[in-house]
Amino acid sequence: MDIIRRNKKYIIIGLLPALLFYITFVVYPIFRSFFYGFYDWNGLSKPNYIGLQNFKEILTDKVFWLSFKNNIYVVVASVFGQVPIGLILAIILNQKLKGARFFRSAFFMPMILSTVVVGLLWSTILNSQVGILNIVLKKMGLGRLALDWLGNPDIAMYSVSAIIIWQFIGLYMIIFMAALQNIPEEVLESASIDGAGPVKKLFYIILPMLWDTVKTAVVLCIAGSMRSFDLVFVLTQGGPAHATELMATYMYNKTFSVYKYGYGSAVSLVIFIISFGFIVISQKLLGNKSAEY
Repeated sequence: MDIIRRNKKYIIIGLLPALLFYITFVVYPIFRSFFYGFYDWNGLSKPNYIGLQNFKEILTDKVFWLSFKNNIYVVVASVFGQVPIGLILAIILNQKLKGARFFRSAFFMPMILSTVVVGLLWSTILNSQVGILNIVLKKMGLGRLALDWLGNPDIAMYSVSAIIIWQFIGLYMIIFMAALQNIPEEVLESASIDGAGPVKKLFYIILPMLWDTVKTAVVLCIAGSMRSFDLVFVLTQGGPAHATELMATYMYNKTFSVYKYGYGSAVSLVIFIISFGFIVISQKLLGNKSAEY
């Protein structure tokens, strides 16, 4: 801390260029986008101020509410899929097990792959005609389970959610492993001497000491789920019949397919407000639960 205080001026000077770039290319465009949410604009002509008309149209658009419902599903599936599985894997692979390093790398591998590559990979695996999953099921005599995983509106959202969970489990595994290594070994050894088993150590020592990390992971999970776009766009482009339409793909289609830039900006503002609301609610719920431990 003393080193930071003594070199505070130089640290600020070093961070200033990056901060200026961030404000120019991230913060300013975001607020500019919010500004255009109150205008009718096609990206070329002069913007026409229409007040809250875009937001009124959003609230009466059935496709938007369908995308909202799908986004809620993705958020719930991600929070209750990625975070718990990531935590369980972190606890298992934090032990001195043979091959633990290999499995850590294997579970983290999807994170370093391009989302486009992941999308193309799974769209090939789940292809109803030549996909390896259906071929394996038919070879095993389970042909009745061979489905059109991405083309059937009834199950497409489940398939997309499973892929999203699979891709990001490794991220939360690494986050929790880093946090686990900060738990003093003496605390766990003392608990073992006192007769605490693995379950009691998990619920009375590990989870309480990791609770701040869990809360951070949930924030990251909600924020990432609410802005999910590229994977869904590669897999289904929001189809079939809007069955996998998310708010981000809905915004993209309205903005770049029909050139309603003002309307798309309004949707982005709505996404921001909803995401912020979910994050605040989740932190309040998790904060109350932490007091129970």
